[in-house]
Amino acid sequence: MTTYPTTGLSGPALTATVSVKPLVLNAPQRGEDLHVRVTAPTTGTSLPVVLFAHGFGSNLDGYAPLVDHWASGGFIVIQATHLDSRRLDLPADDPRRPHMWRHRVQDMRRILDELPTLEAAVPGLSGRMDRSRVVAAGHSFGGQTAGILVGLRVTDPQTGAAEDLSDARVMASIQLATAGKGGDELTPFAHDNLPWLRDQDFSHITAPGLVVAGDKDDLPLSTRGPAWTTDPYTLSRSTNSLLTVRGGEHFLGGISGYRAAETTDENPDRVALVQQVTLAYLRHITGIDHTDWNNAQTVLTGDHPLGHLESK
Repeated sequence: MTTYPTTGLSGPALTATVSVKPLVLNAPQRGEDLHVRVTAPTTGTSLPVVLFAHGFGSNLDGYAPLVDHWASGGFIVIQATHLDSRRLDLPADDPRRPHMWRHRVQDMRRILDELPTLEAAVPGLSGRMDRSRVVAAGHSFGGQTAGILVGLRVTDPQTGAAEDLSDARVMASIQLATAGKGGDELTPFAHDNLPWLRDQDFSHITAPGLVVAGDKDDLPLSTRGPAWTTDPYTLSRSTNSLLTVRGGEHFLGGISGYRAAETTDENPDRVALVQQVTLAYLRHITGIDHTDWNNAQTVLTGDHPLGHLESK
């Protein structure tokens, strides 16, 4: 076990990792093949899986500070490039644009269907993946994607229906700096440009989860300020936890990439906090070890300068 002096948290000994990209999955109904990246530790067996959904406009190369840390801590992390990525640069009138939120969920389900294919495609990984332990994670728009896989209901702005698109193969979620409920709390910009946020129902989420929110994440999407991003915690019926990152803006100190240009609150200590708490949660929820999670719950109470952790 390693103890980190900056945060006071503990973590496992980290191992070397290997990353393979792009692994291409045929997806004819999507209009584009699905490009996937797999990052995994070079040692270990019965490795759980994290499906990670990027934020709006990003791609499978993003979020290395989290992906590398999780993989070095014993997880196979799988990322896709979703249709909203700037790499694909869909035209403004592309008919897929209104359905991007749904395409994201379909991407994740396709990956779940193809886990044996992906496992076989990574040298040295065959026989080491535990497909019975899968956690969905995501940042921003990707947090909604992860939430839908565990029961979040989104009212389709075109049909008016709020379908259950959850997947029983996903046991838990991590939602980072993601959207809250819609309704009259949305700004006019969000209502007009992000219609999939107009009506979100968190009450059907019963799988456990960790929500990470920055207390300075004042997005131009809601009139409620940073508290809006805590809705996935406060409004779900599941046994879940909330990490509040003190001083954290939307990228929580820089989780979207090393030297990422969009980070407005660059802070290595905040990134380390998110890395360590999320890995501790992954190890806890998948049954690997509870020590680091229990330690985090003890350390991150009261007035810790970096963050606060609570559970319900």
